[in-house]
Amino acid sequence: MKLTPARRLYILGVVMLGALFVWDRYRGYDGTALFLAPISVAGVVYLLTIRELSRTPKLARHVVFICIALSLVWRVPYLLTPVGTLDDLRRYVWDGRMQRLGYNPYKVIPADPALAGLHTPETRELNNPDVPSPYPAGAQLFFRAVTAIHESTFAFKIAFLACDLAIILVLLAELRRMGEPEHWVLAYAWHPLLATEVAGSSHIDIVGTLLLLLSAAALGRRWRATAAMTFALAVAVKLLPIVLLPLYWRRVRIRDALLAAIVFALLYLPFLNHGGIPIGSLGTYIQSFRFNDPVFATLERVAAPQVVAGLAVLVGLLTAVWLRSKRQTLCSDAFAWPMAASLLCAPVVYPWYLVWLLPFLRSASTLPIIIWTVSILPTYFVWHLRELGRPWIVPGWILWVEYGSVALTAAIILLRRITRAGAAACSTDRSGG
Repeated sequence: MKLTPARRLYILGVVMLGALFVWDRYRGYDGTALFLAPISVAGVVYLLTIRELSRTPKLARHVVFICIALSLVWRVPYLLTPVGTLDDLRRYVWDGRMQRLGYNPYKVIPADPALAGLHTPETRELNNPDVPSPYPAGAQLFFRAVTAIHESTFAFKIAFLACDLAIILVLLAELRRMGEPEHWVLAYAWHPLLATEVAGSSHIDIVGTLLLLLSAAALGRRWRATAAMTFALAVAVKLLPIVLLPLYWRRVRIRDALLAAIVFALLYLPFLNHGGIPIGSLGTYIQSFRFNDPVFATLERVAAPQVVAGLAVLVGLLTAVWLRSKRQTLCSDAFAWPMAASLLCAPVVYPWYLVWLLPFLRSASTLPIIIWTVSILPTYFVWHLRELGRPWIVPGWILWVEYGSVALTAAIILLRRITRAGAAACSTDRSGG
C-alpha cells in the first residue's frame, strides 16, 4: 500500500518524538554513540520532512494541525527537564532579580562576595559568574518582566515556549497571506533546535526571533511604523539582526526609522551609568569567548578580535545590501542569508544562534542554511565532553561534518545552476543557428 504524504509525515513525527525523547533521557550517560545517535536521527528526520514538504503541493489543514500538535508533544520532556549548570537561564533570573533590587546588571558581578546574600539557589551556580551581563537592554527588560511575574527558571521556560507558539501562529498567518502552502509552517515547528534550545535550555534568542518575524510580517503588509519598531526591539534583544538594516532601506519612512531609533535609545536609559554606554561584558565576549568558529579563528591570526568581529558584521550588511539591490520584492530568505553570513564569521556559533534563521527557511535557495541548522547538532557533543572533564573544544571531525556539509550542499547547488545555464545557452545557440 502506497503511503500518502500525511501518513509519511505522521511516521516521521513518531520517529522524531522517539529520537528526541531518547536523547533527552540518556544524553547524560557516558558513550559517544548513545549521545550522538538520537540527535542525529532527529536531524535526518527533519531533512526528510523538508523533502516531504517540498514534494507535497498541499496538505489538509487538519493534517497540519495534527503535525503541529505532535511537535508540541516532543517539547514537553525538555520543558520539564531540570536546568543544567551551563544553561544561561540562571543568568536571566539573576539579571532580572538585580534590576528589581535596584542594581545595574551591566555593573554587578555575580561572583562578588559582597553580593553573595542576593543569590537564590538557582542563581548561585550560574555560568561565567566573574563577568557582568552581556545582554542588550531589550533582553534585560524582558528578564525583569518575567521575574516580576515569577522569579524562577521555569517561568522563563514557559515565557519562551509562549514565544515559540506565537511564531507558529504568525507563520501560519503569513503563509495564508502570501498564498503559500500552510504545511511549510512545519519547516519551523519540527526543527529539533526548538525542543533542545527553547523548551529545554531556553535561550532569549526566541524572543528576538519572534520580534523579527513580526517586523518582517509588518513590512510585507506595509505597516512601516510597526516594522521599524519591532525591528528595533529585535536588535535590542540581541544585536545579530542589525545586519538586516539595508533590507529596510526605502521600505520604511524616515520618520519611522527615527521613531525606532528613539525607542531603542530609551530602552537603555534605565542602565546608563554616568553617561557611559552600558555594554556589560560584551567586550570580554568578543575578546575571549570562542566556540565553533573556524572562520573567525583563521582571520584572528592576522587581525585583532575586534576587527574580525567588525568584519563579521560587515559581511552580513553587505549580503543584505546585495539582496536589497537585487530584489524589489521582499522574500523570506532575504532575512536568513545576511544573518547566516554574519554568524559564519562570528567568534561564537552556538546552536541556538541559528534559531533566528528558522522562520525564514522555506525555499530551495536556503537549502545550505537548512543543512547548517542540522549539521550543527553534533556540536552538542562538546557539552557531553565537558561533563566528562574534557576541554571546551569542538573536535575537528565535528567541524568537518558541520561546515563540510554546508560547503558540499552549496557547491552542488552552484554546479547545477552552472550546468543549467550552460544547457540553456547551448539551446539558444542551436535555435538561433
